[in-house]
Amino acid sequence: PMGSERMEMRKRQMSTTPETPGTVQPQHSAGNRGSNACCFCWCCCCSCSCLTVRNQDEERARRTSHELQAEGIPNCEESPAPTLEEVNAWAQSFDKLMLTPAGRNAFREFLRTEFSEENMLFWMACEELKQESNKNVIEEKARLIYEDYISILSPKEVSLDSRVREVINRNMLEPSQHTFDDAQLQIYTLMHRDSYPRFMNSAIYKDLLRSLSEKSIEA
Repeated sequence: PMGSERMEMRKRQMSTTPETPGTVQPQHSAGNRGSNACCFCWCCCCSCSCLTVRNQDEERARRTSHELQAEGIPNCEESPAPTLEEVNAWAQSFDKLMLTPAGRNAFREFLRTEFSEENMLFWMACEELKQESNKNVIEEKARLIYEDYISILSPKEVSLDSRVREVINRNMLEPSQHTFDDAQLQIYTLMHRDSYPRFMNSAIYKDLLRSLSEKSIEA
């Protein structure tokens, strides 16, 4: 009996001995994976460093995008405060809204909330170009307008169809005050049909109208 017990113990030792290195190796491998979480992580735990880095990168990208959109944007036009009659007139037609600096400023403030302020900026730049007569100045301003609002690489690119883009590319060979006329009309129409109705129902317009109405009653 004693012999059989010794044989049994020896068998148990032989069966457990090979497993010892195997148990150490997976622990070592797991340790390596933990130290390189950014490369091998597959979990969604909040402590994972790769998720932290990814979130930071996404936040930095969003912040950079907003900063790029804000670069080079001029201040609002100087204008006196609008009267109640003027603000009421804005509701009559888009042309009346765009006719005065106060109307353009209010509409531009609304476009900024919809991240489409570049439409107004492009329209204003085209209007400014039309006032120029010096050939060198015209060429320089046309180049800047193209880079800022037409180029697909610009964060302020406006939405134009391919036909209008082809016209602009031809016109840029010899820039003039009217290089962007077709594009300006298309953007004006876009603002009229798409953004103007929402502006009329926006808090920006309604708050301004209510404020002026209350002042008129008090006076």
